[in-house]
Amino acid sequence: MTGEPAAQVAERRPRRWRWRSIDTVVLLGFLGLAVLVLGRLWADPNGRVLDGNDDDHGIFLFMLAHAERVVFDGAAPFVTDRFNVPVGVNMMANTSILALALPLAPLTHFLGGGVTVALLITGGLAGTAFAWYWVLSRHLLESRLAAWIGGLWCGFAPAMISHAAGHVNFVNNYVLPFIVWQVLRLAEPGRVRRGGIVLGLLIVLQIFINEEALLFTALTLGVFAVAWAAMARDEARRVWRHFTAGIGVAALTSGVLLAYPLWYQFFGPGNYHGQPFRPTDYVTDLASLGAFPRQSVAGSEAIAQRLSVSATEDNTFFGPAGLVMILVAAVVLWRSVALRATTIAGLVLLLMSFGPKLRVAGQDTGIPLPFGLISHVPVIDLVSVTRFAMVPATVAGVLLAFAADRIRRRRRLFWIGMVLALVPLAPKPLPVVQGIPMPEFLTAGTWRQYVPEGRTLVTVPLPDVTSGRTGQRWATLNNLDYPTPRGYFMGPARPPFDDTGSWSAPHTYTSRLLLNVQMYNRPPVAVDRAAVLADLAYWRAAVVVLVPGVRNGDLLRTVLVGALGEPQWVGGVEIWRVPPEE
Repeated sequence: MTGEPAAQVAERRPRRWRWRSIDTVVLLGFLGLAVLVLGRLWADPNGRVLDGNDDDHGIFLFMLAHAERVVFDGAAPFVTDRFNVPVGVNMMANTSILALALPLAPLTHFLGGGVTVALLITGGLAGTAFAWYWVLSRHLLESRLAAWIGGLWCGFAPAMISHAAGHVNFVNNYVLPFIVWQVLRLAEPGRVRRGGIVLGLLIVLQIFINEEALLFTALTLGVFAVAWAAMARDEARRVWRHFTAGIGVAALTSGVLLAYPLWYQFFGPGNYHGQPFRPTDYVTDLASLGAFPRQSVAGSEAIAQRLSVSATEDNTFFGPAGLVMILVAAVVLWRSVALRATTIAGLVLLLMSFGPKLRVAGQDTGIPLPFGLISHVPVIDLVSVTRFAMVPATVAGVLLAFAADRIRRRRRLFWIGMVLALVPLAPKPLPVVQGIPMPEFLTAGTWRQYVPEGRTLVTVPLPDVTSGRTGQRWATLNNLDYPTPRGYFMGPARPPFDDTGSWSAPHTYTSRLLLNVQMYNRPPVAVDRAAVLADLAYWRAAVVVLVPGVRNGDLLRTVLVGALGEPQWVGGVEIWRVPPEE
């Protein structure tokens, strides 16, 4: 391919739709690698928690529990009143993964949300790898080995392994290669209506898996289209009419189906605008491009911590040889206009991931970057900036696959480089920690005797981001059978005065008191018992349960005794009954 768009190349070569034995081998290989990565979690999926980001592991348990209630109890899909009582949570404004969680609701119901999380992450890694292998081998490449390399990279790149430590939505990317392929095929004559409708339906499906990844894909394809049209003007003039018409059909198809869900997301109760952090807080470090990721066999936790914002945001980390081979692939393929445009799109998104100012080796250089001009644009302001780097990570896999397919000269040297690039990046099993087990009070259903309809069960520490992960986990593993206040989710910070995005509900006297005691070891001089009782009434609390074994648990107990009196010991935990408000 020297200058043609990918769709034109696919049109002139025979399609190979028949399933072959090698495809089975590739699929099983990807699945085996994914199981290896998630092996420690599979050993006890409902009892263990991913250590890289246990907070986000908990939030996806919440999404699965909500979907279980939609299927088994007829709950509304776009909102829940079982979490953050009495306000509830706008599920469309959160990463509710409904397209994944609803079909798997029976698994969540009978085996527990932990099993579903393990299955989704395992299937996400393997499925994304195989989806890219399928598109590359069926439509774009001659060599299945090259397609396997592309799939392996796109499914198990350092960015994917990093997000697998807690982000269920960001590893289930198997719809994206088909969206890309359908967009490219719109350049073919006669595909305006059929191709546009298919693309629109794929967009709807992706919206209910991961909107952020769809945004990245749309931006990348937009940059690709502009760059390709500028370099292949004659071809662009021939295809732009039916291409844009196909995009219009896709927009109409998806717009009709998504009108209400997106309205609810951005304008319904519990909507928010912006993120609870500045764009400069979560950006890609330039030095991370050539470093090894922490979860690779050659990785260093200490180095990765310095160059990355968290264990689930190692979005580059190509390794020295990997970075060199990506550059080599770009040079080898530069004569192809389509692949040159692909490279440009990847570089533009990489530049966006650096944020408003360049950071190098953990140090802010103060050098301004273009992202500063668009950081406050609506929708863009909802994105974690460093995640733009997931695009060049995928583009790298595509370039490596095409280079492996096209390389003619110095083949031996190229393949030596590929081995040196890929082997050090081989992923290690993700680390896990043992969660605090649920007490008999919950597992035996004893709580039902204490929580009448319309009342809540309050765990202390309160369900919240970081500080109350056990309470949130217990509630979600029970599929939200008992409602609970607060929790880790995205919502407005202080409605109606401030609708900036926040990771939890607005604080009350009691929530701030318990947070200061648990996290900062700050016992109060005196406890305002009336304020505590007012908060419990607001939360419709029927019983308060102290989670055993938590940080500063003795101090928390002292505060609860001061406000509520001595507890009862029931089913392995200390509880305080809260009388109904008169």
